[in-house]
Amino acid sequence: MRYRTLGSSDLEVSEISLGSWLTYAGGIEADATRACTEAAFEAGINFFDTANAYGQGAAETAWGEILSAHPRDSYILATKVYFPMSDDPADRGLSPQQIARQIDASLTRLKTDYIDLYQAHRFDPTVPIEDTIEAFQKVVEQGKARYLGFSEWTPEQIQAAIDIAGPDLFVASQPQYSMLWQAPEAEVFGLCAANGISQIVWSPLAQGVLTGKYKPGQPVPEGSRFASADMAVSQDLVYSDATLEAVQRLVPIAEEAGMSMPTLALAWVLRRSEVASAITGASRPQQIHANAAASGVQLSDDLLTAVDRALGDVPITGPTLAPAAQPGIRHR
Repeated sequence: MRYRTLGSSDLEVSEISLGSWLTYAGGIEADATRACTEAAFEAGINFFDTANAYGQGAAETAWGEILSAHPRDSYILATKVYFPMSDDPADRGLSPQQIARQIDASLTRLKTDYIDLYQAHRFDPTVPIEDTIEAFQKVVEQGKARYLGFSEWTPEQIQAAIDIAGPDLFVASQPQYSMLWQAPEAEVFGLCAANGISQIVWSPLAQGVLTGKYKPGQPVPEGSRFASADMAVSQDLVYSDATLEAVQRLVPIAEEAGMSMPTLALAWVLRRSEVASAITGASRPQQIHANAAASGVQLSDDLLTAVDRALGDVPITGPTLAPAAQPGIRHR
């Protein structure tokens, strides 16, 4: 496993990381969650990404049990705040009160004294940005988080935060990014790189579509993510006949290069120096080791050209508002 520096921080994160969005929030059983997490340590993965909203605390609780058995300095832990945590309409967002409440709740569930990377899961345009920034800064001042990040903010929102608090406020951006979803390249990558902010990308395998296991015109395989109602919640982002056909055109390219489809897809994401880590999900330990094998793989220019040709105009490339993201900025 190779490691990259996370933005302007002193954190060295594994190029492949483990996320718990759908799988460990209740999508798979506790024993499988534990087996996958232990496999991650075996593979050299040191970066674990979760959120308070995954299973409304279930994913954090699961990892609190498992990760707390390991020395705290042996892993880098990231979590997030924004999405609803109950039926109470006030129990969401990035108000100072919500951030203060949720960081404490996350620390309790994760059985730790601090979070390495605390992230705004989306931007909250209903709260003055100054209030949100000051609340996050307070979390760091209190020692409850070491560094801050955000997920799926627009360039305008990112720039507004930098204008207020400087480029040292954030060290990480977490956008969706894959061969099929290239939108962050248009604006977010460059803006962040100029301000010492790394990308830690979610869904680099396009929720499993880039493994090639989903075939056009065929039912989804039994036991796959999209066969589960709990785990197919964002299927429409990446799943269509056009994307499935494009992915099938990639299969012989990967075979000719002597690599698996997941290795090709993850190495493609990691070809960009702006990306510090690709967050992968897994329901079986074997998937962890297969994903980890992509670390350090270099793709030739000829191979990248072949990939572009195979994908054609299928990928999302221009600036695109992310799922659940909202434009706009409110000031005090």
